[in-house]
Amino acid sequence: MRSEIMHHIVETIEAEVRSRPSPLEFEMAYQARVAMDRIRFAIKHAEQFSKPCIHMREASLQLLDALERLESLDRRFQARSRIEVHRNGTAPEAKA
Repeated sequence: MRSEIMHHIVETIEAEVRSRPSPLEFEMAYQARVAMDRIRFAIKHAEQFSKPCIHMREASLQLLDALERLESLDRRFQARSRIEVHRNGTAPEAKA
């Protein structure tokens, strides 16, 4: 009986730990936001100060692609960090 209780307690703690982003994930999310700001700055200045040419257009498209990937990652992190967890380690059901 005691081992079952201990097992249940460990499962609850592990579920809660897995449900929240780790400190490393918070750091990565911060660094991704810094990178997004720098990419936006680079795109803005490339469009504003460079002569239009095929090479600058390709570079801007590459930067936009990188920005979109980072924004997608940031949205997933935001969604994960907002998840509520019940005491039994389960997420609440969606409300209609």
